[in-house]
Amino acid sequence: MNEPSRSLKQEVSQEIQVLNGDIDRHIREGTFRRSLSVVAGISGLLGGVEVTLQHYKGSYGQRIMYSPVILSALLFYAGILEGISPRAERRLLPLASIAMLADGVIGFGFHVRGIARKPGGWRIPVFNIVMGPPLFAPLLLGVGGYLGLIASLLRSEDEPPFEAITDRDISVMPVGRAIRIRAGRFQQSMCVATTISALLNGFESLYSHYKSGFSVRAQWIPIALTPPLIAAGVGSFYSPKIARTFLPVISGVAIAAGGVGFYYHVRGTLRRPGGMKLPFYNLVYGPPAFAPLLFAATGLMGLLASRLRR
Repeated sequence: MNEPSRSLKQEVSQEIQVLNGDIDRHIREGTFRRSLSVVAGISGLLGGVEVTLQHYKGSYGQRIMYSPVILSALLFYAGILEGISPRAERRLLPLASIAMLADGVIGFGFHVRGIARKPGGWRIPVFNIVMGPPLFAPLLLGVGGYLGLIASLLRSEDEPPFEAITDRDISVMPVGRAIRIRAGRFQQSMCVATTISALLNGFESLYSHYKSGFSVRAQWIPIALTPPLIAAGVGSFYSPKIARTFLPVISGVAIAAGGVGFYYHVRGTLRRPGGMKLPFYNLVYGPPAFAPLLFAATGLMGLLASRLRR
């Protein structure tokens, strides 16, 4: 009985090694467009659900508040379509991604203006940032747009390795940074994106959890992880060794922390009066259910960066 059992374990181990090798090869060669498109689409969906609830709380007082809801749905559709259909219209994903990024910048401007219009404005920054519109939330919504834009520049999983592409193929490809992305050589750019996302997520976690008085010790986890995640992103920009060693470890921890935070936020929603008997009301006025997953998305970006080439 031991021999078959040992043989089965060896087969499973070999299959896992082959799978990991395939994933690593696709990432290093830049042939993971469909996979990243789906990730970008899901990111857009989660961000869109969250912004829908938050803007509902604000009664959609301005028509511009509908724009991220519409664009996140468009990004989700474009990302999933690109992921499942090899014949999908490839211009839709980059257009939706660029629109999402632009809308995030515009939304950031409106949130800054919203804080300035509160009594005391920026003369009382701590109080008005905590009680006003979430300052960096629109920029975090742009994470899905960034991933979608990168995905649109990559090559599909069934395309040949970049080394096998001929000079004639290269002559019709985009030049500069775009061709480096197509070859899977954009580690430093992804490190910068990871650093910025970590900074924005850490700040959002800080004032959001400050608002609730840090009633649960686990609320300190994303705040404590933000400095080392930023340090890993900056260090990886300059050092390939840090990118191979420290960045994947801290990124994996960030993904786990996002999952833990999602659990606590869902639990907080269920513990509100009425629980799931009043699902919409408690989702709107309870802890933002999907916000921790944005922190997990930052970890995913760092993990992806650690597998890329420079």
